[in-house]
Amino acid sequence: MTKNVAIFISGGGSNMMALVQAMKAPNFDAKPALVLSNERLAVGLTKAKLQDIPTVVVDHRQHGKNRMAFEEAIGRALKPNDIDIICLAGFMRILSAGFINNWRHRMLNIHPSLLPKYKGLDTHQRAIDAGDKIAGCSVHEVTAELDGGPVLEQASVPVRPNDTGATLAARVLVEEHRIYPKVLRTFAARPAPSKLFG
Repeated sequence: MTKNVAIFISGGGSNMMALVQAMKAPNFDAKPALVLSNERLAVGLTKAKLQDIPTVVVDHRQHGKNRMAFEEAIGRALKPNDIDIICLAGFMRILSAGFINNWRHRMLNIHPSLLPKYKGLDTHQRAIDAGDKIAGCSVHEVTAELDGGPVLEQASVPVRPNDTGATLAARVLVEEHRIYPKVLRTFAARPAPSKLFG
C-alpha cells in the first residue's frame, strides 16, 4: 500500500525535492501528500506548489513559546491528509517528545554529519575545526533525543585541506540527496506500525 508522506521544511527544500523526484519512480511505496513549513516565505513551498503538492504553513511565531499549541496546529494540518510518514528535511524547529512519540517509527530525518558526531548545528565547520579527514551525513529515525535516533544510512565525503564550511556542505548535500530517498524507499516498504495519534 502506498504511504502518504509529509515533508517538513524551513528553507529551500532541496532534500524535499530529492524525495519528491524519487517518489515518482515506479514501485516506490510512498507519495508526497503534503509539504509543511514553519516559514511562510520558505522557497521550498513554491517548489512544492510547482509539483502540485499540497502545502501548509504552521508559523511557530504565532504560538509564542507555547510549543504544545504549535504542535497541535501541526497535527491539525496533518490529519486531513492521512499521513503515514513524516520526513524532516531542513525543518529548523525542535519537536517535543510527546509529538515524536506519537509518530514513533514513522518519522525520518537527514542530518549533515556522521552521527553520533556533531549533533545540532554548524556541523561542517565543527568537522573542519576538529581536523576530521572525513565528514558526511546520516539518515536516522527521529526519537526524543536530538539527532539521537537509530541511524539507517550514512554517506561519507573527504574533508579537503582548503575546505570551508560552505564548500564541505555543498559536497555533503549531494550525498544527502542520494541517501535520503534510498532510505525512504526501504522505510515505506515496511509494514505500517500502529498509528498512535488522534
